[in-house]
Amino acid sequence: MSPQPLRIGTRGSPLALAQSNQVRDLLIETHAGRPDPELCIIKTTGDQITDRPLADAGGKGLFTKEIEQALLDGAIDIAVHSMKDVETWLPDGLTVDCFLPREDPRDTLLGAASIEALPAGARVGTASLRRSAQLLAIRPDLKISLMRGNVGTRLDKLAAGEVDATLLAVAGLKRLGRADAIGAVLEPNEFLPAVAQGAIGIERRTDDAQTAALLAPLSDGPTTLCVTAERAMLAALDGTCRTPIGGLATLDGDRITLDGLLVWPDGSGLQRFGQTGDSGDAAALGEQVGRELRRRAGPKFFEELV
Repeated sequence: MSPQPLRIGTRGSPLALAQSNQVRDLLIETHAGRPDPELCIIKTTGDQITDRPLADAGGKGLFTKEIEQALLDGAIDIAVHSMKDVETWLPDGLTVDCFLPREDPRDTLLGAASIEALPAGARVGTASLRRSAQLLAIRPDLKISLMRGNVGTRLDKLAAGEVDATLLAVAGLKRLGRADAIGAVLEPNEFLPAVAQGAIGIERRTDDAQTAALLAPLSDGPTTLCVTAERAMLAALDGTCRTPIGGLATLDGDRITLDGLLVWPDGSGLQRFGQTGDSGDAAALGEQVGRELRRRAGPKFFEELV
């Protein structure tokens, strides 16, 4: 009996499809002779809500819950995610333990040569609390305008003059073949990206050993370590979708450095902390950084941002 095609669950946005096709192509290349995997497009609640911040509608899990339910129901075999969209805690019975090599994790500013070069009172379009809070910490005069939609929609709104500037992930532009649109790249020492930004993760059922074996050759060790540290920090912070959090781990040989931050949505009270440890202790390092950020922010931060 010949094996059945692997069913890949994905959102239908251009970026989600580009990422899922990347996974599909890697599976075909790695497992010659198996039937080609099939893409199963699943419309998520997050795709349907475009008129308000996700935090007001239930958080970033709105981009994954329908796909995860399809996994649990057995309608698909794997799900491909931008890891920055994956909630801190996964549903029981699911795991993400395969990560493709990470793309550039940084943000890019479109519309000005730098944050400092933005005109006084400039309108910056974004739906990200992390981005808006970090912007306001640097430039309190900026006016933040809600801007949802896929990458193409945001570029069109900027071109139409609806906002003076916007921020996008470098990784997304590259994966869409739009590297030409990359503007001023914001270095992490100035502007921390979202936890796991630029990383593609593949989710599966925990008890599906056959699929785990198929995915294992695709997983990138350095990306796994960095994402593990960053998501452990997120778990230790126990932040909500209303909590502006940034984090980035980097490897240097067998040493891993994690830099994290917390900031109030209005840009005040920014707390930033970094620590270096052994790469084999990535999860413990993330937990340490998260605990220290919690201590520095104080209980009021988490009591009020709910």
